[in-house]
Amino acid sequence: MNKETIIISLGGSLVAPGDIDIEFLKKFKNSLQKYLFQKSFFIFVGGGKTARNYQKALLEFGAKDKERDEIGINVSRLNAEVVKQLFSEFSYSKIIIDPTKKINARKSVLVGAGWKPGRSTDYVSVVSAKANNINTIINLTNVDYVYDKNPKEFQGAKPIKEINWQDFRKIVGDKWSPGLSMPFDPEASKIAEKLKLKVVMINGKNLERLEDFLNNKSFIGTIIQ
Repeated sequence: MNKETIIISLGGSLVAPGDIDIEFLKKFKNSLQKYLFQKSFFIFVGGGKTARNYQKALLEFGAKDKERDEIGINVSRLNAEVVKQLFSEFSYSKIIIDPTKKINARKSVLVGAGWKPGRSTDYVSVVSAKANNINTIINLTNVDYVYDKNPKEFQGAKPIKEINWQDFRKIVGDKWSPGLSMPFDPEASKIAEKLKLKVVMINGKNLERLEDFLNNKSFIGTIIQ
């Protein structure tokens, strides 16, 4: 039986909001384990808040964008090592750091991380989707929905349950910069639109929503396609 493969872009701030969130990781593994007999997962892990803290410090001392991106990549790879170990009995033995390559490993879980400067974890996920003919990316983040405005800045921001790529890109714009906190990377969005990918935004702090989606049930989150 050919398994469906889904990419998960796992926000680094879920893995390590400060210290490594062991309890979240245990719950995340428990959620995915239920589906490994019928699905495979590529999990690309971000640098999150820890990466942004390092990037902020480097900027303070005059670092350029490339240097700030490189430290974000290094943090994402550290986070990915933890996630790979979490799924050790199911996962491919190496961290995927080149998303342009087609992966033929017969494992239910493959874990990847940052690629090269100027490219976010979302971008890496989209490139890997193209290389491996994967149609769906789940972006596990720390917000409930995509909103029409930044809910941290605008009290009247409205949640969006479904949106097409053209309208979504009007919200996020076109430019990526190191440490940018957006629902989905603007440059990754351009490619996702061309590939006609489905990207599903789910708050990873509520993993029952992830399970609802994987069970083809109604779920709380946003679909972009």
